[in-house]
Amino acid sequence: MDEQPALWPSAWPAEDGGPRRRQVPRTATSVRPSSSATVTTRIAIASTMVVQREPGELYLLCHTAGEDAVSWVERIDPVTLEPLQRSVDLPGGPTWPGGIAAHADGSLHVVFGNHAHRLSASLDVLASTELPRRRPYNSFVTLPDGHLATKDFGGARPGIAGDDDPCELLVLHHEHLGVLARLTLPEPSTARLSADGDHVMVVGDTTLWTVRWTRTELELEPVHGRYVTMEGQTYGWDAVVAGGAAWFLDDGAGSERYAGTFRGIGTNAAPLHLVRVDLADGSVQCAEVCGRPGGLVANPPAIDVDRAIAIAYDSGNGVVTAFAIDERGIGDVAWRRDMNHAAHVLLLPETGHAVLCDFDTQRSMEVVVVVDVTTGHELVRADTGMPVQSVLFPAPGFANDVYVCSFAGVCRIAFD
Repeated sequence: MDEQPALWPSAWPAEDGGPRRRQVPRTATSVRPSSSATVTTRIAIASTMVVQREPGELYLLCHTAGEDAVSWVERIDPVTLEPLQRSVDLPGGPTWPGGIAAHADGSLHVVFGNHAHRLSASLDVLASTELPRRRPYNSFVTLPDGHLATKDFGGARPGIAGDDDPCELLVLHHEHLGVLARLTLPEPSTARLSADGDHVMVVGDTTLWTVRWTRTELELEPVHGRYVTMEGQTYGWDAVVAGGAAWFLDDGAGSERYAGTFRGIGTNAAPLHLVRVDLADGSVQCAEVCGRPGGLVANPPAIDVDRAIAIAYDSGNGVVTAFAIDERGIGDVAWRRDMNHAAHVLLLPETGHAVLCDFDTQRSMEVVVVVDVTTGHELVRADTGMPVQSVLFPAPGFANDVYVCSFAGVCRIAFD
């Protein structure tokens, strides 16, 4: 499982840096966090994520709300964040945050609602397709042969209950977006897909499944790991593929109640866990993040294999816990902080830092915090100017800076 996805050779061509969701830049960057920072914020409702293509080319994915929402892509100025180009409104459908990626062939792919689109670098529409189910498809991963794997979203959404219908995994042709293969999964799945080479990982509502893309069809692998085994435990979110395992956080039920923050709205009875599923034998290991009921998350942990640290968090209780890890799995707690973090994490391996958030509930202000991965020591803290807690995606910048997106807008943090 060592083939690379067919993505543009930039530091950040796709969400989480790529299908393994390591949340690490794919190439060396100039990001060197310091103890002070300058912040630029642009209010832009429903900004999901940014991706890089050529140096200075930064693309922002946005969308509206409702059951007939649309999405669009902007190429934005990497410093001022103002739009330089904009696509037409792209047909969408039922709302759930989608995804964008810069493909190796130079085009951009977008999946949002029940539609997929292919755009040129100048944001002209090259192809569009309506996906088979009247459900949101929560993003996609790009495979080594260039094609896209996507699936429908199986969870509850604001005002709309989830159901027990199994989700369907699709492979789309990267040029015309036609369906090349489809597979009905054994159960619903709320999490986004992950992939390692041609092996696609699906965090189902009770079990981690692996599906192999043979380049002609999808085959469910026999090894799987059932992780929901406790009373009151609920489904997991996106998996990070690292160190021969899939790592994710459970107790995801309740994210549809998000009302500007996850803090204090969790109702899951079992404590929230960092979950590790061994990809060779399906064995499962769980570690409590803080041991309290009422945990809630909607995103993945961060796994720093080189520093042997896993960063987990409980957004409902406002706790971030780092665990020591090794070849045997999850070890002791390395550090713990009270922090209202709910977004994806950005790891900076060259400096050993992690970009986290700490939503200030008193001021309704999202705050970006950079910490040392191994000790949890705080280096810098900066208000973003965004009035809601981010549950979305950060990204590295081009000039000693990082970006954070939320449903309120996009923010650039430039280190001095």
